[in-house]
This record gives sequence, C-alpha cells and structure tokens, in this order.
Amino acid sequence: MAQYSQNLDGVFQALADPTRRAVLGRLGQGPASISELAKPFDMALPSFMKHIHLLEGSGWIRTHKTGRVRTCVIERTSFDVVETWLAEQQRLWQGRTDRLEEFVTNYEEGEQK
Repeated sequence: MAQYSQNLDGVFQALADPTRRAVLGRLGQGPASISELAKPFDMALPSFMKHIHLLEGSGWIRTHKTGRVRTCVIERTSFDVVETWLAEQQRLWQGRTDRLEEFVTNYEEGEQK
C-alpha cells in the first residue's frame, strides 16, 4: 500500500505543473522529440529537461535516444493508476452520498408525520 501511495503521489505531482500537463497533452497526439516539445515554452532547455525527467521518473513518459535525437512517448500505465484511484474514490463517495440521501429522505419523511 505504501508503494502504491508513493507511486500515486509522483503521478499527481507530475500533473501539478501546467508545463508538464501541456507536454502530456502534446504527447497524446504521438511521439515527439525533446526540441519539438520544448519549442512552445519560454524557458532554457536545462529547465525544460527537469520537467521531462520528472515526467519520466513518475512513469508518465518514456524516452529513447536515436543518434542525437531524444524522443518522448506517453506511457499509458500512469493513466491506469490514476483511473484506478479515481474509481476507488468514486465508489467511496458515491456510497457516502447515497447514505446521506437516505438519511435526509428518512428525516424529511419523519418530519412530515
């Protein structure tokens, strides 16, 4: 459970920054080189590479080098981690709101008598 939580923390930390979310959005269209990904951002390449390393370290992307070009590819497994967590949260909160609705309905019916 601790490992799952740590992985989840890294996955959400990576999503906390708009630059990283934009990179993921672009990679959703297909693989891209580092220079292509960095082009729209007004930052030095070493600063941009920190974002790439964080995305790669958290499992959102995978990179590979061919010659002098490093290409990034989106990694679908992080989406599965987020989807699983969100489904768990949805079940938890759905059950709580269902019980609250039942309580309020029963209370209102009791008030009407």
